[in-house]
Amino acid sequence: MSLPIARTADGQSGLAALAADPARALIATDYDGTLAPIVGDPAKAVAAPGAVAALSRLAALVGTVAIITGRPAADAVALGGLAGVPGLIVLGHYGAQRWQAGVLSAPPAPAGVQAAREALPGLLAAVAAPEGTMIEDKGTALAVHTRRTADPAAALALLWEPIGRLADRAALTVEPGRLVLELRPPGMDKGAALRGLAAERGASAVLFSGDDLGDLTAFAAIRRLRADGVPGCAVASASAETPQVAEAADLVVDGPPGLVRFLSALADSLLGVTASVTAGRGPARSSRRPARPRRRACSVRR
Repeated sequence: MSLPIARTADGQSGLAALAADPARALIATDYDGTLAPIVGDPAKAVAAPGAVAALSRLAALVGTVAIITGRPAADAVALGGLAGVPGLIVLGHYGAQRWQAGVLSAPPAPAGVQAAREALPGLLAAVAAPEGTMIEDKGTALAVHTRRTADPAAALALLWEPIGRLADRAALTVEPGRLVLELRPPGMDKGAALRGLAAERGASAVLFSGDDLGDLTAFAAIRRLRADGVPGCAVASASAETPQVAEAADLVVDGPPGLVRFLSALADSLLGVTASVTAGRGPARSSRRPARPRRRACSVRR
């Protein structure tokens, strides 16, 4: 597969900048719905075939490869089989957690999350939430899924208002997603996480891939970085459940399998650039970034 052309000029400029200086590039992606297909049970969301191999190839060619997810960071690593990807950084809970080289740093859960955790089962019973409604406890956030109910959209509509009232009482925010409502502390979002990581790594170009409403803040971060002089490209893992994500993207791929093909093509393209440089200028220097001092706490702050 040849590397797709972005449908926006800014996105194509971002891809060109990434190829021009891969040693300082940041390639980041969401996990669920992007690297891994959406499934009824989030605990069974394994990475799409070829995803780990594609990330590993890119890790040898670019400065930073990262995953930014709403999941706990360690869960994404375990489910995806990602521990062996060289130099991978995983920002979990929208950047509140960080996994790197097998070390996890995470803040304690805010008090409001515990209050919501205790109240949610009673709330679902009180509103007669349909069979199949499921609570996913993420530690510093709580997600209520309706995908396994008989009418997922109707169940989501039923729960929206009472969950919103609970969030207000617990000083949390509600983030809608693909047949899910998530309660989480304010100020946690993928856009802030992406901007913080780009600044930390000194990225000269940034690419982010996502599929859900929570990824729109990362797409907005790409646009903000471009306005600040850092080229970037926003890639949508297309889903009929969230067409607005594709509308906001510079480039659209066909779900997780399409993203794996795109990442593999990107690795092929960068490898070709590296080979060309090597042939024209003699031995190529390593594209890996120098090791940075280990940070004691989560490097991406809210």
